[in-house]
Amino acid sequence: MLLKELTINGFKSFAKKSDLLFSSPITAIVGPNGSGKSNVAESFRFVLGEQATSRMRGKKGEDLIFGGSEKVARLGRATVTATFDNSARVFPTDFDELIIERTVARDGSNDYTLNGARVRLKDVLEMLASANIGTTGHHIISQGEADRILTASPKLRREMIEDALGLRVYQYKIAESEKKLEKTHENIARVESLRRETHPHLQFLERQVKKYERALELRDELATAYADYLRREAAYLAETKKTLTSTLTAPREKLAQLMQTRKEAEQKIAGQSEHHDTDTLSAKQGELSRARHERDAAARAEASLDGQIGFLERRIAHLRAEHAKPAPAVLAAPIAYDVFATTYAHISRAVEQALLSVSLDEVKTTLRNIHTSLGALAKRAEVAPQKSLDLSSEEGELEELRVHAEDARATLRAVHERVQVLEHQCGVLRAKIEADTEEARELRHKVELYDHEIRELEREITGLIAQEDMLRRDDEAFNAELQEAVVLVRSKAMQYLKRPVLVDGAALDDAAIAALPREGQLERKRALERLKIRLEELGGVNEEVIREYNNAKERDAFLAKELADLGTSSETLLRIIAELNQELTLRFTEGLEKIDEAFNRFFARMFVGGVAHVLRSFPKVKAAAQSAVVSDDEIPEPTEEDDDAEPEIGVEIDVRLPNKRVRGLDMLSGGERALTSIALIFAMSQINPPPFIILDETDAALDEANSRRYGDALSVLAERSQLILITHNRETMSRAGVLYGITMGQDGISRMLSIKLEEAIAVAK
Repeated sequence: MLLKELTINGFKSFAKKSDLLFSSPITAIVGPNGSGKSNVAESFRFVLGEQATSRMRGKKGEDLIFGGSEKVARLGRATVTATFDNSARVFPTDFDELIIERTVARDGSNDYTLNGARVRLKDVLEMLASANIGTTGHHIISQGEADRILTASPKLRREMIEDALGLRVYQYKIAESEKKLEKTHENIARVESLRRETHPHLQFLERQVKKYERALELRDELATAYADYLRREAAYLAETKKTLTSTLTAPREKLAQLMQTRKEAEQKIAGQSEHHDTDTLSAKQGELSRARHERDAAARAEASLDGQIGFLERRIAHLRAEHAKPAPAVLAAPIAYDVFATTYAHISRAVEQALLSVSLDEVKTTLRNIHTSLGALAKRAEVAPQKSLDLSSEEGELEELRVHAEDARATLRAVHERVQVLEHQCGVLRAKIEADTEEARELRHKVELYDHEIRELEREITGLIAQEDMLRRDDEAFNAELQEAVVLVRSKAMQYLKRPVLVDGAALDDAAIAALPREGQLERKRALERLKIRLEELGGVNEEVIREYNNAKERDAFLAKELADLGTSSETLLRIIAELNQELTLRFTEGLEKIDEAFNRFFARMFVGGVAHVLRSFPKVKAAAQSAVVSDDEIPEPTEEDDDAEPEIGVEIDVRLPNKRVRGLDMLSGGERALTSIALIFAMSQINPPPFIILDETDAALDEANSRRYGDALSVLAERSQLILITHNRETMSRAGVLYGITMGQDGISRMLSIKLEEAIAVAK
C-alpha cells in the first residue's frame, strides 16, 4: 500500500487529532449526513497542495480551520499529514517513508514540509507528480464531481485525460521551456540594447585613454617632486615629534607625582573630617552628665539615711535618759508605739522626698504635712506611769538603716569612680580633636602649595601641548598631502620612504634634514601645486580610465558572444518544445486508445452491454502549456474555456446504451450519467493507475443492481490502485477491507470510530 496513514488535526470539523490507517486495498468511510465524511476527501486535496479553496467548500484559508462551537473554542491553525510508503522508491527520495504535511493559519499563510523539512509548494507538487498524484486529478472525485467529466468542455475533458495519463509533467516541461524561451528573447533584446547603449561610452573611453597617456609623463614628474617633498616633511615631523615628546615627559611625570601627593593629602584631610571623635565626645559628655546626676542622687540618698540614723541614735539616747529620770504625771491619753512608728515612717519618707525635690512648693507642702502629723500625735499623748524601757524595735530599725547607708555609700563610690573615668575620657578626646585639627590645618597649607606648583606645571605643559597641536596639524596636513599623492600617482607616492636627501653629494639623516630651513620646503610645496594644476587641466591622472576601457571592450565582446549563445539557446528550446509536443501528442494518442478500450469494457460491464468511445475531435492535440504555469509557489489547474471555444481541439464522448436508441450524453438519465462517468473514471484509472483513488459518494445515485456492478468494478480497480471510498451504500461497504465510521456530537466535532471487519460485513449485509 502506497498510502499508509492520514492524520487530520484542526481541519474543518476535525477539531481533535484523528488518524486513518490504510492497510487494505479498499477502505470505506461511512457515517450520517453532516458528520464530516467529505471533509476527509477535502483533507486529501488540502495536503496534496490544492490552492482553490472553493474545491474544498471554502472561500478563504480561514474557512478550512475548525471554527468552534458553543462548547469548544475555535482553533488557530489546521494541519493535515499524509504518510506514503516509499520502500519501492516510487518517489525520487532516499527515505523509506514520505511524510507530507501542510498547515494553514488564520491569516491565510501556508507551510509545507517533506519529512520534517520546510519546502515550497512547487517542491511538493513535483514530488507528487513523479508518482502520478495531483491535487484535483482524476484520482480524487469529490461529492457531486463524478459528472464533471461529462459536462466539461472538450478541451477541459482532454486536459483531464492528459492528467490521468500522467502527461502533466510534459505540460510542465513545455510551459517551463516556453517560459525560458520567452526569457531568452527578452535577454536577446536586452543584450542588443546594452550594446547600443555602451557603444558611445566605449568611444568616449578611447578618447580618454589617449588623453591619459599624454598625462603619464607629467604624473612621473609629479611623483618625483612628491617623493622629495614628502621625504623632507616626514623627517621634520618625526624629529620635531621626538624632541617635543622628550620635553613633555619630565613635567608630566612631575605633575602626575604632585597630583598623587595632593590627592593623598586631601584623602587624609577627608579622613580626619570624617572620623567619629566628635560624635564620640558628645556621647561621652552625655554619659558623664547622666553619671553626675546619679552621683548627686546617691549623695542625697546617703545623706537622708545618715539623717535617719542620727535621729534614731538621738531618740534612743533620749529615751534612755528619760527612762533614768523619775516618771512624770500621767497624761490624758497614752500613745501606742505602732502609732508613733507609723507617724515616724511617714515623716521620714516625706523628708526624703523633700530632699530629692527641686521645687519649693513641694518642700512647703511636705513641711505642712509633717506639722499636721506631729499635731495629731501630740493630741493622743498622755503621761503614763514609768514602765520598763524596751528599745529593741528602735535598735533593729537603726541596724537596718545602717546597712542601707553602707549600700548607699558603696553605690556613691562606684558612681563617683565612673564619673572620674568619663571625665578622663572626655579630656583625652578633646585633646585628640584639637591635635587633628592642627594637623588638618598644616595639610591644607601643603595642598595650597601643591596647587600653586601644579598650576605652574600645567602652564608649562599647556605651552608644550600647543606646540604639539601645531605639530599634529602639520602631521594631518602631511597625511592629507600623502593621500592626495596616492590618488594622483598611486604606489609611486610611497617612494619617498627610500628617497635620500643629498647635500654636496652626501645623504643627510633625519636630524640634519629637520634642521634645514623651512623656506625651501615651502617652495617645493608651491612647485607641487603648479604640477597638480597642469595635471588637472589634462583631466587628472586616473588609471581607472584604462581599466574601464579594457572592461568596456571585454564587456562588448562578452555581449557579442552572449548574443550568439542566446541565439543557440533559442533554437535549442524551440527544438525541445517541438519534441515535447510531439511526444505529448504521441503518448496522448496511445493513451486515448487504451482509455477508449477500457471505457468500452467498463461501460459494457456497468450497463450489461452497450458501446462507449472517447474520440478526438481534432487530429492534432496541442499541449495546454499556457494553462500550466510553473512558479515557485503554485501550479494552477486548467480552467474551462468559454462557450465559444473551438470544440474540435478536445475529446468527445460517444455512448450507445443497450436496448435503447439513445446516443449522446444529454439524453442520459441521472443514474445512467453516473454509471457513464464512473466507467470513464475507472477506465482512465486503469490505463495509468494512480497509487490511490478517493471516491466521495459517487455511488449515491445507483440502485441495488447497479451498486453490485459498481462494487464489481471496484474490485477490479482495487487490483491496481488503493481505494478510499466515502459512501452510504451497503454494497460498497461490503467490498471494503477496513471500515471507518464518522460521527459528530453536539459539540460539532467529527470523531473517528473503529469497527471490526466482521461487524462491518454484518452491517453491510
